[in-house]
This record gives sequence, C-alpha cells and structure tokens, in this order.
Amino acid sequence: MVELIPHGVYLLGGKTLASEAALGPDEARENTIAYQILRAHDVDGSKGDKLRIRFDAMVSHDITYVGIIQTARASGLEKFPLPYAMTNCHNSLCAVGGTINEDDHVFGLSAAKKYGGIYVPANQAVIHQYAREALTACGNMILGSDSHTRYGSLGNMGVGEGGGELVKQLLRNTWDINAPEVVLVWLEGKPRRGIGPHDVAISLVKAVFESGFVKNKVLEFAGPGVKELPIDFRNGIDVMTTETTCLSSIWITDEEVKNYFEMHGRPQAYKELKPGDVAWYDAMVRIDLSTQESMIALPYHPSNAVSIHELQANPEKVLQAIEEDTRKRFGEKVHPDLLSKIRDGKVYADQGIIAGCSGGTYDNLSEAATILKGKSIGNDYFTMSAYPQSTPVYLATTRNHIAEELLEAGVVIKPAFCGPCFGAGDVPSNNGLSIRHTTRNFPNREGSKPGQGQISMVALMDARSIAATAANGGVITAATDIEYEDTHKPYSFDGRIYEKRVYNGFGKADLSVELRYGPNIKDWPVMPAMQENMLLELAAVIHDPVTTTDELIPSGETSSYRSNPLKLSEFALSRRVPEYVGRSKRIQEDDRNRRAGVLSEELRKVFAVAGVTPESTSFGSCVFANKPGDGSAREQAASCQKVLGGDANICYEYATKRYRSNCINWGIVPFTIDKETPFDYEPGDYVFVPGIRKAILEGAEEIDAQVITRSGNAKAIHLYFQNLTPAEREILADGCLMNYYKNRK
Repeated sequence: MVELIPHGVYLLGGKTLASEAALGPDEARENTIAYQILRAHDVDGSKGDKLRIRFDAMVSHDITYVGIIQTARASGLEKFPLPYAMTNCHNSLCAVGGTINEDDHVFGLSAAKKYGGIYVPANQAVIHQYAREALTACGNMILGSDSHTRYGSLGNMGVGEGGGELVKQLLRNTWDINAPEVVLVWLEGKPRRGIGPHDVAISLVKAVFESGFVKNKVLEFAGPGVKELPIDFRNGIDVMTTETTCLSSIWITDEEVKNYFEMHGRPQAYKELKPGDVAWYDAMVRIDLSTQESMIALPYHPSNAVSIHELQANPEKVLQAIEEDTRKRFGEKVHPDLLSKIRDGKVYADQGIIAGCSGGTYDNLSEAATILKGKSIGNDYFTMSAYPQSTPVYLATTRNHIAEELLEAGVVIKPAFCGPCFGAGDVPSNNGLSIRHTTRNFPNREGSKPGQGQISMVALMDARSIAATAANGGVITAATDIEYEDTHKPYSFDGRIYEKRVYNGFGKADLSVELRYGPNIKDWPVMPAMQENMLLELAAVIHDPVTTTDELIPSGETSSYRSNPLKLSEFALSRRVPEYVGRSKRIQEDDRNRRAGVLSEELRKVFAVAGVTPESTSFGSCVFANKPGDGSAREQAASCQKVLGGDANICYEYATKRYRSNCINWGIVPFTIDKETPFDYEPGDYVFVPGIRKAILEGAEEIDAQVITRSGNAKAIHLYFQNLTPAEREILADGCLMNYYKNRK
C-alpha cells in the first residue's frame, strides 16, 4: 500500500513522525540527508534558495559522450577535472550503419587518454551498474547524461541531465538549481516471497506520477522497512525514482551499505548517513512493504499499473482500455490486438526480458533461476532473454549455477547491454506483448513505428513474476502465487575483469594524444545568436497530454547517428509528426534567404504585420506541445530542433527539468503559457516576440507577443520564461552553450 501525505512532517531522531517540533521547517529541512549533501556541494557555501553544485564524478554512455566531448572541446576543454566514466552499453551491437558504432568507441578511448577519463569497453557493464560498483561514495554526488542516474540507495545522490550540464562541469562551472523540496519516503514492513523491487517501484510511480506529487523534489528514503531490503532490492527501487519525475534520491545508510563497499574493495566510500535529530520534510509517501502486490505496468507508461491479480480478474476490460488508448494515440495507422492474448480467460505474453540497470541484478537473476529450475520456457512463441548488468555479475551467475539453470530452462543469456530498455535489442514482433524488468514502456519505443503500421506493446513486471510467467507457459503469473526458495550463494564481487579491461586514466591526461575520428563523427554546425526580435513559425503542434523524449527524437535505430548532428536531426519527431523535419528545413532555408536579403512573399507580409525589419529579427521554427520532455535525459531531443533551426518551444509546462535545461543549453527559449490560454493554432502560423533579447538579458520573466495566422490575422498571446539564471539568459542570447563559452574565452 502506498499512502500520500501532502503536508509537511517532522522526523525526530530518525524514528518518530511528528507534526510539531522545536525547530521551524526551514531550519529543520537543513537536517535532511538531502540538504546535508546539497549544501556540502554548493560552491557558494550559503544556505540560500539558489544552489550552484559541483559534482564528485560523472558518467556517460556511447550515445552521449561523443557530443559532450565535442561540445566541451569547442568550448575550451583542457582536461577532465573530475572522474568521468564513459561506458559503452547503448551502441554496443555494432550492427547498424557500418563502422560507426565502433568508431564512437575508439573515439571515447582516445578521449579518455587525451583528457584523463575512464573508459569501460562494450559489454563490460551498463552505465549505472559501473557507477555503483566503481564511483559511488556515501555523501557524494554524481552527474550522468542518462535520466536513470540514481544511486541514492548507496548514499550517493545521482542526477540525470542533458549533455550541456556535463559540459559545464568539465569546464568547472556549476549545476544551478533552486533549493528543492524534500519528500520523505517512509518504508515499513517486509516484502513477501515473490515480491521484488520493480513491484514496489511501479506502485510508487503509479501513486505519484500523474499528480506531480514529487516533481523536481528529492526523495529521501528512511523508516524501519529499509533494513528489510537487500542492496539489489534498494538499487532496483531507487533507479526507478526517475519515473516519478523527482529531481534525485537519497537513502539512509546502514550495515548493508557498509558491506557493499567493503565487498567492492572500497571501504573508505562508506559513512553513515541519517537525518538530524529534527528534520522537516515537505511531504511524505508511506509504503507498507508487507502489503505489496505483484504489479504490471501496462502500455504506455510505468504509472499505468495494476496488480497482476487485478489483470487476471478482468483481463478484457484492462486490455481493451489499452487498445482504445493505442487507437487514440495513433489513429487508424495501427491495429492493436491485445484481446487476442486472452485464451481461456488467461493473458499470455509473447516475450520476457530481464535486463539493464533495474533488471539485470544478481538477486533478480538468482530468484528467476530458482523459479525456473527444472522447468522450461517451452518451444512455442514465448521467448525469454536475460542480461546480467555487468561482467562481475555475469561471472557470479556462472560460478553459482544461476546462468546454468537459466540456460537449461531455455533462457538466452546476453552480455551487459541497455538495448532492451530503448528498442535496440529483443524488439517484440508487431502486436507482440513483451513483459520486461527494464525501466520504461513508453510509446514510440521498443521498435514501434506507428507511421508504418508497426506497434509493439511493452509491460513492466518484476523479474520474479516474469520467471513465474515463463515457467507457466507464458501465462502472466504473479510470483507470489508460487512456492520457491532461493538457495544460491549471496553475491560476491570480483573486480579483476575491470582491472584487466577498463582504462582508468583519471589524473593522467596526455594532450599529445590525437582524438580518433570516424567518418560519422561530425562537429556541431554554426548556430546564430538571438537578434533583437524573434519571429517563429510553428513546425509542429502536439496536443497529447505528454510528449516524451522518445517522440521528440526516437531511440533504437537513431542511436548510431548520435555523433552526427545533421544526420540525427532527420529523425526528429519522425514517429509523431513526420512532416516536422521537412517543415523545419523549409523554414531554415527561408531564414538563410532572409539573412541574404531575400524574402518570400509570405514572410514579407508577416514582417509587415509585425512592424519590424527582417534585419533586426531572428527567424526560426517552433514546437508547441502541452507537456514535452518526459523520459530520457538525451540532449538530442533539443539539439536536433536547434540543428534544424528551432529557436523556441511553447508549452503549458515542461515534463522534466532536464529537458528544459537541454532546451536552454541549445539556445531554445523555453516559453510557457497560462493553463487557461487556449492554443488552437496550426503549423504554418507565426509567433512574433518583440524585444525578446533585451527582455531576456534584463531579467524579465514574461512578455507580450502576437500570433500571426496564415490568413494574416494577429492575436495577442502572453509568454513566460521564468526561473532563468543570469548565465542561462546569456546562453539563450548567445544562441547556445558553445557560443556562450566562445564569447568568453
């Protein structure tokens, strides 16, 4: 059971919840673990409501680190000033686009040698497991260019951001945020046999996502239930806090955490973390672990969840709702047929996957093997794969007969790879229902191409229930409904593989090393500065409740082109608004002509209505979406818009801070409008914003603008651009983060 307490609470002595205490909320909030860590990393050293954070370490993978290094080089990078691990767990297939995936890896190793970085070769570890094993420390902070950068269960605050924020750290600048609220997640009870971390995580996401209960806040886990959870269980919950839209997470630490660091040969990384004697939390989430049910998160979001028993009780109603949602999203281009998965009143899955930073843990694989021991997944349509999350975990599964038992049951074991999380591995068939212990099940992911009539359905489940389903012939089954006892040995870490294969070059920068470029690795194109006024043409208008980063720039087949800004931009919004790229290119060409003094007849009329000269006015494309940016931290969701000439986004609110930050770092003005303001305009209409450069640089937070329709009518609209730091305002005026640094060399 998950209970939301929307008002503030005190925690006294780390044990007692109270409504009153000797300290006021502002003073007592400083005693949370979150604020103890945040204040220690604030370069200003004050206790104000603005924080300027420097991190202890950073992590990226191979669809982000090339762009980050290219941006940092163009901005004056000399050497990596903090440990920076580059893992190769997203573009590891080396099967798309010829040599270009492996070219990125060679570039990464050369960059590690040149600038003093850490290079983790392909299939050695997924990004977050390597960070857990090698970089975390109690009281530290890690910044990652992946949204699931979460290590709070190990006493290390993790933050996922776009590449621009990592560039700032490489140049010894700061991550600037408003002092966040902190939400206490109070754990009670002990999970039953068959309950795993994904069950708890899915229930938490279901409870808080839609209302935004914890959006941009820090989750702090405490309570008597913490001691009942092994480290892998805690890690599995923690990594999924990203899906709540919280800012970061942190947990109390104990002997379990101490033992973890000792086992990994880093005992000095442990220290006890606990709230002060009187700590204030702005809200609270209470979770009774003893009542937790086996869960399934249905398409198309981790919050769209029911218990497996609820699904079993009324499968027609549940699955018909998904079919209707699919048709509403994609129209008649796709033909969902989930009801065919029901046979004799039971729901059958087509595929089971246990993988990645959330699924491929030793404990998950151990329990899955126990459930499947002596059984078979069968030789029919149901298939199953398991991906241990690192080579040390894989090695332990072989030594302790876990891999043996999974293989004997028919499970295919694959090396550490994040592909199943974003559609680059084990893609389901059209209309296939895949059950996965991975992080996400968004639309336009996992192989779905609705524009081509292809749709795949992904549901999230815990590894234990996936194994129970596999053992039951593909019939979706709760692991709580079967008897088993895991007698495998506890996990024991062996780091010798890393010692032999990982290049650890921090502090050993050698600027004489030449970077190795493949033909697909391209520099960023020139991006012009903002002019006095701004004219925007709407290139896409999306009224979906939420627009994910997978829709802004698809995952999967685009991964190989993340090092080529121009080629990657061809995929922007391709699965949601296929016309967007063509429209944006035409707008970009019109802008090039404008700069050359040549105006189309339509633009001449628009400038006449606006009453300004073309020479004083930026002209670019714009995307409207109700709530864009849910999901991945990938900066390409914004950079592709900029490469195509995008100058602004307009929305009611941004789904995540990281997407908004990406927009700012790429010079895209993050406009918002009042929730009451109707936006009934169409692609091809224009938005004119007079005096925008001056307004941004002088600290304004709102401005009057006009919508000029294709028919020539002008309508007033009021735009906001609030909560911008002075540096962010200059970045927007300069046109992007790279220009900002170039202008200050």
